[in-house]
Amino acid sequence: MAITPNEISNKDFKKVFRGYDIDEVDEFLEQIVEEYEKLYKENITNKEKAAALNEKLEHYSNMESTLQSTLLLAQSAAEQAKESSKKEAELIIKDAQETAAGIIKKAEDRVAEINKEYEILKQQFNMFKSRFVGLLQAQMDSIEKSATDLGIEKQ
Repeated sequence: MAITPNEISNKDFKKVFRGYDIDEVDEFLEQIVEEYEKLYKENITNKEKAAALNEKLEHYSNMESTLQSTLLLAQSAAEQAKESSKKEAELIIKDAQETAAGIIKKAEDRVAEINKEYEILKQQFNMFKSRFVGLLQAQMDSIEKSATDLGIEKQ
């Protein structure tokens, strides 16, 4: 059972013959009461401080747990974002390569088509040239024959 400073102060002792000097006992008890009261108050203050510190410690421990959880979540989210970005970049590159390959294929096909058209035009030109030369030759021959028939000399 804890003794309070009031209990010490209000304690009455039986008075017996040939007992201790009452004034001396009272004076000593007053000193004990003062010291005990200081210690008692200091003990209460220390218990309150300890309780407050334990509360703060628990609060900071909870904060630490929350921060650790948040940090782990942030790291996980960052890794997921990184992976997602990497996959998206790979898809963009693949799509760009496919698009470029398609453009190159179309360009190659168009070049082949233009070369084919060029060859056809070249053949047509050569045919036209041959026909035209033939036509001109026939016309020249016809003119020469007409000139010969008319008795005109060649110059």
